[in-house]
This record gives sequence, structure tokens and C-alpha cells, in this order.
Amino acid sequence: MAKANNVASPVNPGAAAKEVLVIKLSALGDFVLALGAMKAVREFHPSARITLLTTPPFEDFASHCPYFDRVETDGRPATMKATTALLSRIRKSNYDIIYDFQTSGRTKNYFTALSRVGKAPLWSGHHEKAAFFHDNPERGKMHSIERLAEQLAVAGLAPEGRWNIHNYPKPDLSWVRHKLRNAPRLQPAYFGLEEPYMLLIPGASEHREAKRWPIERYAELARRIADAGVTPAIIGSKAEGQIAFELMKKEKRVKSLVTRTDLFQIVTLAEKAAFVVGNDTGPMHMAAIAGAPGVALFATDESDPDHAAPRGARSPIINSAPTLAELEVDTVWRSILALSVLPA
Repeated sequence: MAKANNVASPVNPGAAAKEVLVIKLSALGDFVLALGAMKAVREFHPSARITLLTTPPFEDFASHCPYFDRVETDGRPATMKATTALLSRIRKSNYDIIYDFQTSGRTKNYFTALSRVGKAPLWSGHHEKAAFFHDNPERGKMHSIERLAEQLAVAGLAPEGRWNIHNYPKPDLSWVRHKLRNAPRLQPAYFGLEEPYMLLIPGASEHREAKRWPIERYAELARRIADAGVTPAIIGSKAEGQIAFELMKKEKRVKSLVTRTDLFQIVTLAEKAAFVVGNDTGPMHMAAIAGAPGVALFATDESDPDHAAPRGARSPIINSAPTLAELEVDTVWRSILALSVLPA
């Protein structure tokens, strides 16, 4: 079928592709929400060598991911010289198709620069001159999973040209335990945890205080959880160190795993957790995808759950308020009771 200007419509090389590039730079929540789209690319190009262009925090995780054959981590070059080198490498790689799942101003500029010399690469993204231009003006208001599914449909990956609510690329983390051979460090016992336990995930962007539930309320919730016979275990990065310290002072039955878990361990701990409670942050998305039931706390002045809620086999109950300082412990506790996960 031809376009109105008689230029042939682009055709996705599909199974014939030999070299494919996927671009996904960050952040953690967005990265794991893109895993369904990444899997779809792997399945659509079964014989291709698929390269992921990302950033250093995701190198180890992506290197174990079964969807990629090669991982490059200079997706955000710091200098003009490094940017030039990156673009030159991409150009020389002669990718059959490039999937831009970051769709940022930076990656849009990559397409512009690559198009200035020679033939433009076959590109799936939000650049208006891309072969597979995701031109939905509402794309910025879509949930990441649906947005990427629609982008892939434009690129020809959807069965019968479209996805539906029952059939679209869903993120999957079931490969983690198998890929790491169910190593001892993936077990709760490695951290001195016995079941039943749950995960508290209090992290969020440090500069967005409204997205952080107050420590006093986490402490009161932890007390109720411990009284119910479940061990509260807090996970997070170095940035959550002070939160963990204060929380353990207020409720001594809390166990801190802050700075002790890598991305793989977050997944496998979530798989065996009774439930999780956390702010709008990357590990909460990982826990939901891993299958943990839970409660996700959203500050609606900062983010819209319709666009950014964690998704999983048992998607979390959403508790929200304009800022998390306005969210009461009783509200979250009722949601936990509704999950029917506490010991009888």
C-alpha cells in the first residue's frame, strides 16, 4: 500500500532483521515497565542480534535479561565528543531497525543527527520523520505499557495491526530466578528473613517530598503489620538510609535491607513476600511485576496513577491523596486488610 505522495510505506523487516537496536536509558520504573515491549521485539526478530543502548545502572540487569545479545551503556554521553562517537557507532552498525523506547528530547535528537548523513535509519519513536512515527497526540497521557504497545503496533508488531486489553506486551520478570540459577543470595534466608514477611518501599525522588509518605506513618503501619505476625522489611538505596534508621528506632521489629538488595534480589524477595507497601518508585513497579500483592501510595499533585500505576498479575490497590502527607494510616491499613494476606 502506498502513501498519498506515492512513497512506499515502510516495512518492518521482522524475522529477516539481523541487527536491531533498542534504546531505553532510565529511570528504573520506566525501564521495567518497558520489559514487555522489549520481549515483543525479541520475539518479532528471533534471528537478530539485539543491542540495548542504556545507562550504567542497568548494565548488569540488562546483561542477564534474555531479550538482549549486547548491552551498551553510553546512552547519555556527557560531552560532544562522546555524543559524536555514539552516533558514529550507531551509524556504522547499520541496524535494520531502531526502537526508541525512551522517546525523550535527547533520543529524538539522536534521530535528527543520524538522518543528516546518508539514509535515515528505520526508526520507531516519536520523531515526526521516523518511519514508524507514534503520532498519537495523547501519548504523554497514556500509561507506559499502553503507550509502548501502541508504538509497537505502529511499527507492525501487533497481531492484526492492534493490541487489546487482553493481549498486549506485559512486563515479565519470571526469568530472573532461572537466569541466576536460583542462587542462595536470591532467597529470603540470605537476609535472615523468615516467612511471612512483607516489603516496605519508602523511597521516591528526594526532590519531590510530596511523593514520600511520612516516616511516622510508615512506623505506625509497620507496628500494625508486626502485631499481625508479619515481619516488615524495608528496602531501598543509600538515599533511604536515614528513613530506615528512623523507622527502626520507632518500631524495633522492622528489618532493614537498605543498600543490601540488587535489582535481582528485589524481584525474588517480592515473589515470596506476603505483600508490599510503597511509594511511587521503581522497586514498587518491580515488586508488582514480580507478582506481589500490595498497596501503592500516590501523591496525585505529583503523578497520576492512571498513567504511572504499578502493574502486575495482582496489580496493587492504589491509595492516593494530593500529597502523601494527607494520606492516613487507617486508609492504607484498610487496603492491606482488603488484600486478605495477613495470617489468620
